[in-house]
Amino acid sequence: MFRKRPSEFEVLLVHPGGPFFRNKDGGAWTIPKGEIAEGEDLLTRAKIEFGEELGFSPAGNLIELGSVKQKGGKTVHAWAVEGDLPDHFKLASNIFEMEWPPRSGRKQTFPEIDRAEFFSTEEARRKINPAQIVFLERLSEALKSNLTSNPAG
Repeated sequence: MFRKRPSEFEVLLVHPGGPFFRNKDGGAWTIPKGEIAEGEDLLTRAKIEFGEELGFSPAGNLIELGSVKQKGGKTVHAWAVEGDLPDHFKLASNIFEMEWPPRSGRKQTFPEIDRAEFFSTEEARRKINPAQIVFLERLSEALKSNLTSNPAG
């Protein structure tokens, strides 16, 4: 999700929850995303994951941003939509369970994401998972292209 500002645009990023990311900031944030089942429609899954992580569904014209392969081997497919967080936004992330602390035998639950914030593109480049920077570049190009082809927009 992105929102336009007078001189730029801002992008919505989410911060992974759980103990491994608790004190990580730069390079740890990501676009809202999730796992896809074999044969599942990518766009449908993207909309579902967005809704599950943020508690509301994206609405509007979607801009396809393609895919990237992250360092760990996961392929991420992305779309962008113009919008903003609803009034009185409250994060509605799924939770996961894991043994914590390690080898303690105790299970704890954590949110999949613990924060969602809009960032300027400059700040987003510092915060986002490095493999996903290309999504910021593709969105910037798409928005420039849209302005060029539709000067009144």
